Amino acid sequence: MNDKNSEFIVIKAEEDGVNVIGLTRGTNTRFHHSEKLDDGEVMIAQFTEHTSAIKVRGKALIKTSFGEVHGGEQEK
Repeated sequence: MNDKNSEFIVIKAEEDGVNVIGLTRGTNTRFHHSEKLDDGEVMIAQFTEHTSAIKVRGKALIKTSFGEVHGGEQEK
């Protein structure tokens, strides 16, 4: 995978204890990295040759080139 074309996402925690988990590529998807963010902290993550998915657990604002989503909120 060419890193110049890799997709970046921005994750901003809207509460303490937001978990950001990187998942591996390949035949067996596994956790390979985990971070915990507190309210107001921002993480910039990238999809790479090793990272095929990123899981966000908790209330956070997630921005991508496709738009933004608020995670951890109940739909009304």
